[in-house]
Amino acid sequence: MWQRIGQFILRYRIPLLGLLIGATVFMGIHASRVELSYDFARAIPIDNPKYKAYQEFREKFGEDGNLLVIGVKTDQLFKETVFNAYADLQRSLKKVEGVEDIISVPSAVNLVKIPDTERLKADTIFADRNLSQVEIDSASAIFLNLPFYKNLLYNPETNAWLMGVRVNKGLMASKKRIAVVHTIDALAEKFGQENNLTIYKSGLPHIRTELSVRITEEMRFFILASLLLSAIILLLFFRSFSAMFLSLTVVAIGVIWSFATIEMMGYKISVLNALIPPLIVVIGIPNCIYFFNKFHTSYNDPSSNSAGDKKKSLVMMVDKMGIVTLFCNLTAAIGFAVFALTQSQILKEFGIVAGINIFALFIISLIFIPAILSFLPSPKKRHTRYLENVRLLRWLDRLERWSLNHRRLIYTCSIGIVAIAIVGIIQLKPLGYIVDDLPKTDKLYTDLKFFEANFKGVMPLEIVVDTKERRGVSRKYNNLVKIDSLSQYLTSFPDLARPLSITDGLKFAKQAFFEGDSNSYSMPSEFDLPALSQYLNFRGEPGETKNSFAKLVNTFMDSTKQKARISVGVADVGSNRLPMILDSIQKRADQLFPKENYDVQLTGTSVTFLEGSSYIINGLKDSIFWAFILIAFCMLYLFKSARVLLISLIPNVIPLLITAGLMGWLRIPLKPSTVLVFSVALGIAIDITIRFLVNYKQELPLNNYDIRKTVIETIHSTGISIIYTSLVLIAGFIIFCFSGFDGTKALGWLTSLTLVTATFTNLVLLPALLITLGEKNAKLKKV
Repeated sequence: MWQRIGQFILRYRIPLLGLLIGATVFMGIHASRVELSYDFARAIPIDNPKYKAYQEFREKFGEDGNLLVIGVKTDQLFKETVFNAYADLQRSLKKVEGVEDIISVPSAVNLVKIPDTERLKADTIFADRNLSQVEIDSASAIFLNLPFYKNLLYNPETNAWLMGVRVNKGLMASKKRIAVVHTIDALAEKFGQENNLTIYKSGLPHIRTELSVRITEEMRFFILASLLLSAIILLLFFRSFSAMFLSLTVVAIGVIWSFATIEMMGYKISVLNALIPPLIVVIGIPNCIYFFNKFHTSYNDPSSNSAGDKKKSLVMMVDKMGIVTLFCNLTAAIGFAVFALTQSQILKEFGIVAGINIFALFIISLIFIPAILSFLPSPKKRHTRYLENVRLLRWLDRLERWSLNHRRLIYTCSIGIVAIAIVGIIQLKPLGYIVDDLPKTDKLYTDLKFFEANFKGVMPLEIVVDTKERRGVSRKYNNLVKIDSLSQYLTSFPDLARPLSITDGLKFAKQAFFEGDSNSYSMPSEFDLPALSQYLNFRGEPGETKNSFAKLVNTFMDSTKQKARISVGVADVGSNRLPMILDSIQKRADQLFPKENYDVQLTGTSVTFLEGSSYIINGLKDSIFWAFILIAFCMLYLFKSARVLLISLIPNVIPLLITAGLMGWLRIPLKPSTVLVFSVALGIAIDITIRFLVNYKQELPLNNYDIRKTVIETIHSTGISIIYTSLVLIAGFIIFCFSGFDGTKALGWLTSLTLVTATFTNLVLLPALLITLGEKNAKLKKV
């Protein structure tokens, strides 16, 4: 069959090349339209209760992740030059497109009681102009006497100051976000430089934007680096520019198709599927090496009827390598495509796009390589010199001796290594962070830690209390007391920032009603509440532009006053600590608000992150199981033998166990980026086994079913191409070690380690198993 396919490709090479070029032009048009994702990918299914609760919260109260925070640490903020510059920064930020509101010291307001009407009026504490030192001293005394702002806008113990910039949520989901965030960053850094202050920036808008920019830059770097490295390796192997350019063209077409697939499927480039184009390069090059290696051996083999005949050698190349490359790409595609079986949207997108395009590489290389080679001159002596590499042949002789003469030692070492690995696997624990993949020295990470150290955290956690009756928040004093009690409970957690709720505004209003006495900043009594009821409908004075305080008040309740919201920042404590915090909060909430009368939901980005992280890790574990099952079916179909299936899986399971064991011993946690390694590595490593066993199966009849002799010939005939392709794959994945994301680094070195181990097990353990199995079968036949 494959021989006829080879003849068909050569006979119709021009129309097939025309079809391939036309398809690539079509794909190129779509690839040019691909967009970058400017939002966190949905990691949990849309029918998940946590996801539904979060979407309901956003509909009622707006976006929780559009606050960018700017921090400084100084005891000179109320000095004339520094404060006026700080106020100028705020005025400049207000003019930036997309900035909806700013809450900071210069924009802080005070509630003042009007004597004649005893109504409360919101007055700006600091006038909106350059102030003298006397004016600043007077206003700052008022500001520092307001407990409402303590640990919200400043930390008196560390002299840290916070400015919150709320950005339009629609803009944050568009490509304009990069320019907006960079403008905010530039204005903040300018203030810092002019006043000799270090500026700290964080919040989800800043983190998301910086990550999306880095994703784009890294994707370009990885594509170029993988292409350059592949070009160098191919040139060293084949000593042929034509072979190098042919191979690079194959993977370049694959990269174009992968971008087009992302766009045509309605997806966008995210932190995960940005890895697909460089992966296409890394996985596509072995296809080319396999084809070139078989073409050269067929052309050079004097015992073959294709010796010296380019056309027959090309047909032989397709005949012998077609089935091998098909199943190699199929199993590699399965290793990625199983992610589509998970419930995580980001993994589904990654699995679908990677699976489709890795298999498409087979079609591209099968048509393009023989068709183009048929137009090129026959290979010269220097092009095939790698087949006689003395060092590699010496190593293959050693592998042969080990497999034949030291099988007991090989089995003992394998069992011992697996036992040590299993002990390490037992120590594996899942652990993830919101900024998990950032190095500890990265500016994004250190700035986040600044806000955690001074304000305990900026990652959004929202608690929504549903009283189940209209105006149930504002009319029933008991509900307000319970909300305040829950807020006070939150302050007992060292990893939670100062919570904000409707009761904080009531305390502020009570202080104003009692002539601004800070001692009056406390929960009003039931008798005080009628006098403060206007606060619950606070909209500012008629004709007055709604100020930051009024906007803040309006976010504490929904429009019907049935639901109240408690907002709190949480530190990035990780997926182990966060569930304990949430469980404690939920238990306290259930005590205060019985489920038969109330409904309390914990939501926000922190909660969806935790749920998403769990879905991703569980989905990846499931994907490993399905990868094993589907790849096992492929191997069973290919070799029609349960024993060969078992033998084929053993050399590939051991590398995975070693990698997992090493992760346990090195205390590397299970997280999305590290669990991803196993399915990917299995799908790629099994290619080596297929290459070896298919060649073994093809050579066995030619050697009168002499297993020992066939194994020796297979080691020598496939060993060189296996080592070359393994080197390309290992070098390709090592490129990922230069990433700025720890997760991508882990993917790089863990996958490389797995492939190194798989190369050894397939060239040492696999031949030993085949010989042992053959000897046992021979003994059984004699009996």
